[in-house]
Amino acid sequence: MEYLYRTNHILMLKRFLIGILCAASTLTVHADEGMWLPILLEQLNIEDMQARGFKLSAEDIYSVNHSSMKDAVVLFGGGCTGEMISAEGLLLTNHHCGFSSINDLSSLENNYLRDGFWAKNKAEEIPAPGLKVTFIISMHDVTDSILSYVNAQMDEATRAATIKQRIANLEASYKKGTHYETFVRAFYYGNAYYLFVTETFTDIRLVGAPPASVGNFGGETDNWVWPRHTGDFSIFRVYAGKDNKPAAYSSDNVPFKPRYHFPISLKGVKEGDFTMVYGFPGRTQEYLTSYAVDLTINSTNPNRIECRDKRLAIMNAYMLGNDTVTLQYASKAKGLANAYKKWKGEKTGLELNDAIGKKQAYEQLFQVWANTHAGKDYRDLLPQLETLYGRYKAYAELIDYTSEAFFAVEALDFASDFESLISKALADTLSSEALAQLAAQYKTNAAGFFSGYDKRIDREMFATMLELYSSRVQPELQSPYFKTTAAQYKNNFTAWANAIFAKSVFTNPEKLDAMLTNFSVKKAKKMSADPMYRLYSEVAALYAAQIKQYVQPLQAEINILMRDYMRAQMLMEPDKLFYPDANSTLRVTYGNVKGYTAKDAVQYYYMTTDAGLEQKYKAGDEEFDLPKKLVELVEKNDFGPYADASGALPVAFIASNHTTGGNSGSPVINANGELIGTNYDRVWEGTMSDIMYDVNRCRNITLDIRYTLFIIDKYAGATNLIKELTLVQ
Repeated sequence: MEYLYRTNHILMLKRFLIGILCAASTLTVHADEGMWLPILLEQLNIEDMQARGFKLSAEDIYSVNHSSMKDAVVLFGGGCTGEMISAEGLLLTNHHCGFSSINDLSSLENNYLRDGFWAKNKAEEIPAPGLKVTFIISMHDVTDSILSYVNAQMDEATRAATIKQRIANLEASYKKGTHYETFVRAFYYGNAYYLFVTETFTDIRLVGAPPASVGNFGGETDNWVWPRHTGDFSIFRVYAGKDNKPAAYSSDNVPFKPRYHFPISLKGVKEGDFTMVYGFPGRTQEYLTSYAVDLTINSTNPNRIECRDKRLAIMNAYMLGNDTVTLQYASKAKGLANAYKKWKGEKTGLELNDAIGKKQAYEQLFQVWANTHAGKDYRDLLPQLETLYGRYKAYAELIDYTSEAFFAVEALDFASDFESLISKALADTLSSEALAQLAAQYKTNAAGFFSGYDKRIDREMFATMLELYSSRVQPELQSPYFKTTAAQYKNNFTAWANAIFAKSVFTNPEKLDAMLTNFSVKKAKKMSADPMYRLYSEVAALYAAQIKQYVQPLQAEINILMRDYMRAQMLMEPDKLFYPDANSTLRVTYGNVKGYTAKDAVQYYYMTTDAGLEQKYKAGDEEFDLPKKLVELVEKNDFGPYADASGALPVAFIASNHTTGGNSGSPVINANGELIGTNYDRVWEGTMSDIMYDVNRCRNITLDIRYTLFIIDKYAGATNLIKELTLVQ
């Protein structure tokens, strides 16, 4: 009976995950929408891609037998994409992707973030500690190898443990005897699994970056907005050991020789041209129910927007005109602002697109189908999900205001880092030498923290964000210690902030250094009583218990039902291609260069040029200033070979590729497989594409490669880099 169940189970999975999907000739492919697995392009997409103008094969995009485009695409850092553009390991990505590394390498004397940086030879390239890039070596469908070991009689705990063990076995098996790493990811809410074999390099060096006035031109005003004129790129180089394999940084390392690098086209684009984006999109949720979308629109996004609005206002007020504070907080503020503005656009787009209404209409059709479906009973799926999301909503404020308000206070977050040191010291199991060594590590970490910390900003953040937390989180969900202490200060959070910042060692580098010197059990007890640490530990402990007791069980139930809902949708619509949600794995998306209508009477053209740079330029402005040399080049129309046929300098263009966070830095490729630009954003009206894609409104923004080359060549004079590239006229 066990074997019979497994056999039938796999046949069923193949029927809706493989059999249905691979019959591509009989299916309707939804133009523009979708983030497709490269391993399935031959079965699912290549005919449609070629019909829309693509001139190459699926093997040219993804192959394990010979070099292909996948060998030039990397996961850059923790959440961006990059592409190889030379045979000597030269890597192109966005300026905002390289931002933190450029910022870390900058100082007041050598402010590469503000002034830019260009290595005129390899000896001048600067190592970027902590930065890494990862290549995908191969992908494998391991659905059968995992799900054939589970059955309907298993409870969820047994099922999850079985899957976890199967994944561990597969990862070890594919990794054995190689220097590669492996990981398995679930797709379609756990209805399919793929294994990825990867190669990671850690010796990465900064080669070139434009000044912030180019790389971040337009600042937060233009972020997520079209038309756009931001020169959002930076250049790094991947280094390897002499065997061309990953190696820790060494002066003996040599430039990595990639298996493939992109040729670069100078031909440009016109409206209607085929475009393809190849990268690592982070997270989408295209198959959510109306209940989840309602939670996003009316609870989660407004909560987070409110928090970040206040946080950014505080940071920006201190950074304005202050280079020291700007160096400390520019990267932090940029990270906050990026998601903040995206959430605002997503909320607006979902509302304009009537996302809830459209989901509800689909769910009505689903319920009719479920009521008559002869197989597994799916009739109660949607009512159960509605009930669960109704219960979950009660905890949305707790989650959002704890993460976005309470832990927005840097000193509280910093204090949390000492939990391990305190617990180990109080356990009194370490020798005095081991405890001293551990404390010394914390001293080093503390020095790094304080180098990027402004006490004035954080004190104001404490007062503002804890008052917000107090007013938004239901009192019965707040820590008794938090409420009691707030009451002692008569809910005057500024007074509380002044007192705790004056007393705590976690806001004073000298006091903390003294505390960590000759660290002992006695000092650990004193540190655990520090008011900042006490506040953190009391709130965090209750929050963790609440998440474990209430939120995690709800989410687990939702996940189980979504697994069934995803499967049921596939059964209901056998003629539809279901692409998997993004999960930071390598994907291909394709579309066409295309303008769009933002709203009534507002029609956007597909391309921007130097004319827009001149129109936006404001000398001395924080966001719209430009380097003097660049202004002179533009005024003289001195664009070299990078001008278009009309003599204008192309800056950016938009297309209908379905992208999301993580696609930043992705190569944008033309019909001939040539690099035509670097993806760096979406239009504000289309940011709801993480939840609902609209072909009429969703557009990705691409930095035209000709503007990138113009900055490298004509502005920076880094002709050494131009000589490395494979240019196609």
